[in-house]
Amino acid sequence: MLLNKLSIGQVVKALSGREQGRLFFIVEVVDHEYVLISDGKTRKLGKPKLKKVKHLKIYDFISEEAKQKIISKQNNTDAFLRAQLTKLDQRI
Repeated sequence: MLLNKLSIGQVVKALSGREQGRLFFIVEVVDHEYVLISDGKTRKLGKPKLKKVKHLKIYDFISEEAKQKIISKQNNTDAFLRAQLTKLDQRI
């Protein structure tokens, strides 16, 4: 059901666990129940967090720029993700 709404580069907020209340980008959609998330700080792209979709608040915002950097696996992506999430955290 939610799988159609999920995309790489989409902003989500963790609702449970140690990451509760923090913003992340979806790095990969594993299946209808799980996604991999990264914030570029504690969860870097080299080791993203596997998280259940039901434990995330899903925002409609998809950063096309972040999506392209994640897909192309550029080496400065962690710093870019941190900067983008800092900007978004002030607005959300």
